[in-house]
Amino acid sequence: MMTERSFEVEEVSEAKPVAKAPPLRAAAEAAAAEAGPRQPDYLDGFLKQKPEPVAPEAPGGDLYDEVIAALRQIHDPEIPVNIYDLGLIYGVEISNGHAIVTMTLTTPHCPVAESMPGEVEIRVCAVPGIQSCDVSLVWDPPWDPGKMSDEARLEMGML
Repeated sequence: MMTERSFEVEEVSEAKPVAKAPPLRAAAEAAAAEAGPRQPDYLDGFLKQKPEPVAPEAPGGDLYDEVIAALRQIHDPEIPVNIYDLGLIYGVEISNGHAIVTMTLTTPHCPVAESMPGEVEIRVCAVPGIQSCDVSLVWDPPWDPGKMSDEARLEMGML
């Protein structure tokens, strides 16, 4: 048996046109015109500045980068990673063509403890613009695997 249900039907009135919003650019231009003349922007001067040139011997300078590239050519004989990425180089200072390299070794009993500083000196002195180099071998702070770059860790399968 079926029962009859009744439904109320609402009448739909005629749709009224909705005013379209102006395009975003036009809206921004209109808002700027209402605001009046633009106040000086604090970023204007900053954005117009030119970066100060980096001295060639400072970190990020050309000579400094060439010395780092030379250090990356020296590999630890027991570990197939260069000494820079291995974290053995603690510092490089360059002044008037003289380089000072502060470095360590993985252990004081390293078999290349006698020859590695000499090799570093030779490689750094081979960089054009470097006339002399002093290599300072330090043991404090001691080297640990945490000083290695991500590239070195990846090469050694530690990542």
